[in-house]
Amino acid sequence: VQLQASGGGLVQAGGSLRLSCVASGINLNYYVMGWYRQAPGREREPVSYISSDSSTTNYAASVKDRFTVSRDNAKNTLYLQMNSLVPEDTAVYFCAAKKTSASKRYLEILTPTEYDYDHWGQGTQVTVSS
Repeated sequence: VQLQASGGGLVQAGGSLRLSCVASGINLNYYVMGWYRQAPGREREPVSYISSDSSTTNYAASVKDRFTVSRDNAKNTLYLQMNSLVPEDTAVYFCAAKKTSASKRYLEILTPTEYDYDHWGQGTQVTVSS
């Protein structure tokens, strides 16, 4: 199983980036997905969550109304559109996948904790300059 995150880079404050996370070895139709980030000297923190059918999404308060999570299960890919970036968004961004099942769809309204995820990507660096 591999989650390959990409799309990070250096951008000026106010700019935009789109992160992608391509999964291999698993079928994302059976996984809920999350984005996390870790800034230097800080603990990893949740950014966004999306259920397997995209019916449920949520965001950290610090990114709400600026970031949008989406997924294309046919492409086995997760996305994070980041707009109006600020220097405080500088971090390594990670994608994560948690197995679900048809019988547990009703649980997907609940956001997993960091420890619930089964697979993690390697991270992509986002740097926002002021």
